[in-house]
Amino acid sequence: MAARQIDTANRLNNNLALLQAGSNVSIDIVTPAGQRGKFRTPFIGYLPKKYVLIQFPDNTKLGSFSSFITQGASITVRGLIEGHEGSVVAFVGTVKQTLQIPSRIIVLDFPKTVTLQSLRASTRIDTDIDIKIKVDKEYWKAVLNNVSLHGCQITVSNGESLALAANKEIDVIIEDFQSMSNMTLPAVVCNTKSQIDGISLGVKFNERDRESVTKLVQHAVVAEL
Repeated sequence: MAARQIDTANRLNNNLALLQAGSNVSIDIVTPAGQRGKFRTPFIGYLPKKYVLIQFPDNTKLGSFSSFITQGASITVRGLIEGHEGSVVAFVGTVKQTLQIPSRIIVLDFPKTVTLQSLRASTRIDTDIDIKIKVDKEYWKAVLNNVSLHGCQITVSNGESLALAANKEIDVIIEDFQSMSNMTLPAVVCNTKSQIDGISLGVKFNERDRESVTKLVQHAVVAEL
């Protein structure tokens, strides 16, 4: 994945502006003990050279991590860039303060650098997403191990009977991942490989579903980086 640093004031402003107000971003919080938490929350906006505003994540999801969102703490923010296939903007911000009114808001110092990460079509993103696949008329629980704009790798536990599934048309079903639910991606099995606890399928997506696949890859980038 190609990445470049944006470090001048004007370019920082221009590239932060690619994050749309109200869009979801992913924030990373690391505790002093090294425990890492990743949460989704809306991006509110920013004032150039002053601060960045993001919504405080839901307390029911934050759990004990809420106690680490304090003044001086570092938070990594990543968001999808609308209109840029597979591109992500990322920066590290220091908590300036938190607000309770008009809603719970995290105020971050304006970042000194912003990284733009552009995903190539051939780049595979490692994932660990629970999915289902439909082969013929039968459904199987599976795990999406990695994904690219062209295809993915899927593991099916106890799926030894799928060893002869090469060249079969299947449906890859994303039931619940990030903001996506019940997404069905038609695909073709290119290869199969037996494993100790099941079988691994190499799968190629249909080109006509490129928009949906791009959405999946974009969210995988944000979730897994």
